[in-house]
Amino acid sequence: MLNYLARRLLALIPVFLAVSLVIFLILHLIPGDPVDNLLKVGASASQRAEIEARYGLDRPLPVQYAIWLGNLVQGDLGTAIIGRRPVIDIIAQALPHSLMLGGLALLFSSVVGVALGVVAALHRDRWPDQAIMGGVLVGSTMPGFWLGLLLILVFAVWLGWFPVSGARGWASLVLPVLTIGLGGTALVTRVTRVAMIEASQRDFVMLLHAKGLSPLRIQLFHVLRHALIPVVTILALRIGWILGGAVTVEVVFARPGLGTTLIKALNQHDYPVVQACLLMLAMAVMLGTLLGDILQALMDPRVRAAQAGAAR
Repeated sequence: MLNYLARRLLALIPVFLAVSLVIFLILHLIPGDPVDNLLKVGASASQRAEIEARYGLDRPLPVQYAIWLGNLVQGDLGTAIIGRRPVIDIIAQALPHSLMLGGLALLFSSVVGVALGVVAALHRDRWPDQAIMGGVLVGSTMPGFWLGLLLILVFAVWLGWFPVSGARGWASLVLPVLTIGLGGTALVTRVTRVAMIEASQRDFVMLLHAKGLSPLRIQLFHVLRHALIPVVTILALRIGWILGGAVTVEVVFARPGLGTTLIKALNQHDYPVVQACLLMLAMAVMLGTLLGDILQALMDPRVRAAQAGAAR
């Protein structure tokens, strides 16, 4: 298992380098210049050249990338061009809000999605199954930003139960968590239902019925345990996507997280801040993938056996 973990960590290094290069190139090749936001109207060419030299923007792109990557390896994310603050301070201020929102959304989609999937599998092809899967279909096709605006209109404007925006207290988390979590709930519900139906058709289930165990006990204590293997993998993979999906939701609800910071920095073409935010989101996807592989290996003996055979 340790060898497998070491191999997976080493495999992330070239992926990280490729992602960092793509982020750097795309950001520097799009139209716009952060120097425009620093110069006053009527500034001379010499003043522009002075600012570009101060932030290293006058150097060739390969040199800029090498300097940024070298500082990144040492834990230095640079200094914001517009805000003139260390980028690591900006990320440290915004990241807890995104982690709180994403963590609660993941918890909500996990609990509700598994519960709905179990109910749908237990009532396969009957009205509870059809009602749940119909609701899941609607939830999976609904855009997050549109759902967020709809929840604001109903529960904040009309009913006045929750704040419209901001990050003051736990009440301000309810609507954003529902906005992000409902999309994940649809996916988890479908995966749980399919996995339980497939697990119910295995030979060990017939043996448990022959031993006299009740059908409900078999489904909840034996079938569900086997069905959770793909569900846990999907949930781990969604860690990064939930943080990425929180970008638009944070903007809709005006929350001070990575999404709001990223959009603000994009409008200002503040390269160091945008690069750091995109890198955080990319690392969340990579770490979520790694976590999913590790959890699958821990839960499934067949995966561990395959890993042991590959190690030899």
